[in-house]
Amino acid sequence: MTPETFIIAKASEAIQALYGVQIDPATLQVQVTRKEFEGDYTLVVFPLLKVSKAAPEATGNAIGEWLRTNCPEIASYNTVKGFLNISFSAAWWHGLFAEIAGAEDFGQLPPTGKTIMVEYSSPNTNKPLHLGHIRNNLLGWSVAKLLQVNGNKVMKVNLVNDRGIHICKSMYAWKVLGNGETPQSSGKKGDHLVGDYYVAFNNLYKKEVDELIAGGMSKEEAEKNAPSLKAAQEMLFKWEQGDPEVVELWKTMNGWVYDGFDKTYKDLGINFDRTYYESQTYLSGKALVQKGLEAGIFERQEDGSVWCDLTSDGLDRKLLLRGDGTSVYMTQDLGTAEQRFNEYNLDEHIYVVGNEQNYHFQVLKLILGKLGFDWADSIYHLSYGMVELPEGKMKSREGTVVDADDLLAAMYETAKETSMELGKIDNLSASEQDELFRMISLGALKYFILKVDPKKTMLFDPKESIDFNGNTGPFIQYTHARIKSILRKADEQGIAHSASDLSSEAELSPKEIRIIKILNTFPSKVAEAGAAFSPALIANYAYELAKEFNQYYHDTPILREENKAVLACRLVLVENIAKVLSKAMSILGIILPERM
Repeated sequence: MTPETFIIAKASEAIQALYGVQIDPATLQVQVTRKEFEGDYTLVVFPLLKVSKAAPEATGNAIGEWLRTNCPEIASYNTVKGFLNISFSAAWWHGLFAEIAGAEDFGQLPPTGKTIMVEYSSPNTNKPLHLGHIRNNLLGWSVAKLLQVNGNKVMKVNLVNDRGIHICKSMYAWKVLGNGETPQSSGKKGDHLVGDYYVAFNNLYKKEVDELIAGGMSKEEAEKNAPSLKAAQEMLFKWEQGDPEVVELWKTMNGWVYDGFDKTYKDLGINFDRTYYESQTYLSGKALVQKGLEAGIFERQEDGSVWCDLTSDGLDRKLLLRGDGTSVYMTQDLGTAEQRFNEYNLDEHIYVVGNEQNYHFQVLKLILGKLGFDWADSIYHLSYGMVELPEGKMKSREGTVVDADDLLAAMYETAKETSMELGKIDNLSASEQDELFRMISLGALKYFILKVDPKKTMLFDPKESIDFNGNTGPFIQYTHARIKSILRKADEQGIAHSASDLSSEAELSPKEIRIIKILNTFPSKVAEAGAAFSPALIANYAYELAKEFNQYYHDTPILREENKAVLACRLVLVENIAKVLSKAMSILGIILPERM
């Protein structure tokens, strides 16, 4: 039982005994006592005045006195206006500490029986992954891990957008400009090579548009009639008709991209339980569109295109099939959703996609509902903000994005440089140093991105992220390494520090009680973060715990403590700080080093 639930239960008994009223425990508000007041937890008295028919302080004092008299766990109380501040006994804190230290799976919540699918990454195969994709991948992976810790069975999936006009643009540019270039002949990663041709297509297209405008065409006409765009559209049509030459080129160039993606995913520490491909799901989406047509849910226009009219739902008309019969993103999303719910009997499906697609997912839910799928409301769009740089927004068509591979390499070099300057790694081998630099660079990147609430647009500053001080991943990693150093020294000196070595004779200081309080909130913080789909809550919890340890370490002798019972208690405390930090950061996909 947590301190909050204990107080609520006992306060309910006190109200029954004092006022003869059985109160709904859910109406009682308990919070951690603010630092400037004496006490551990505070019961808000104001909502009880109708029951007590007395002033706030008189009500607080009456309940406080009943608790102190009838509950040995309560040591003292004081009332400030309408707030009853309650202090637990030393025995209570020792008991709670022993419970935390002895729990093997502390922070892991019980099974819910639910199956949840989390889709993230979902790249197009016309360009390499960039900084925006990094936020998507890190957020998606972390949310999946968070939901697992919340007791759910979780499926991590990727939907690769491997067909459509985007890849046809890269294919056309390679065909007319590539001279047979391959990743092997160029020495480039496959996704980078294909991305270069996407940029080349855009440059070619712009040139053609300018020429057509100069020849007397309007801008709108020129943009529709540029030869390169018409050629790419023809490629897409041929692909859907199964043209052997187009399909073979499509397979080859997509294969280059997959090899590149796989390396980037590995370097990021990201994985999936299953990968779907749009090329394998869009036909089932077309079948659903046909079903909707037959049921009168959709309508076909004179040009052959198929639409869903959502004006009665406060939206507009949505295109589902083009006039030439080719599908759009919505088509494949309809088919993929049906396939997944049928295959896995999902309780919930979470799409981790940027906020520029808010309208798309609003429409997806509506259309699935109109098609009669009762699970349509189980779809949730985890909409996140864009990542911007000090220089402004990124534009992939113009080749001005921050490439994911380049960023990872730069983060590694910065981590190496910063660590070498600190000069505390001389005792590590070259391979150990390399592993540490990778750990620090990924920890810095993941933490800096995940500590921001997903809904917020964020500004990414690589230099700030790798600082060993402040609210950063390396600061928490260094804190963990410092604790591990203390515990190694204790082992070398033969000092016991397991949960079984705890003694109630060791007096807990106010700072130690504060740390126990923070440790004790970890399971509830996991639940809160899971409900909000927000790894940021876990990141900032870890920072607060690390910060509290560093203050404690600065003010409190640990290995120099002469009282053996107190020494053992302090070692168990810091060991559990390290354990909880490790569990919290693992939800973010961050590894904490033993040495640093």
